[in-house]
Amino acid sequence: MAITLPKSIEAYFAADRDGNPEAVAAAFTESGSVKDKGKTHTGHDAIRAWMADESQQYTYAVTPFSITTQNGKTQVNGHAVGDFPGSPIDLRYIFVLADDKIAELEITV
Repeated sequence: MAITLPKSIEAYFAADRDGNPEAVAAAFTESGSVKDKGKTHTGHDAIRAWMADESQQYTYAVTPFSITTQNGKTQVNGHAVGDFPGSPIDLRYIFVLADDKIAELEITV
């Protein structure tokens, strides 16, 4: 089942799929943040470094399969498969958007 994602979220998943830390960071506002594995990464440089580290540690693919929006937050559920511990797993990506960019992203199980 194909789902339609907002442009900035689609850009995030496309850049992640391509393993492109620069393009991942570009999907965020200047002061955007990512919370993943209990750590918060704020700003383009930190987000770029986080993504570069993730793509060096693991090979994976995420397929978004559902989207909901409530109280200013957009939740995308994605099926992640790769060489990381616990694979495969369904993850929740909780986005806060600002204009055409991502202001916040939290990735949870």
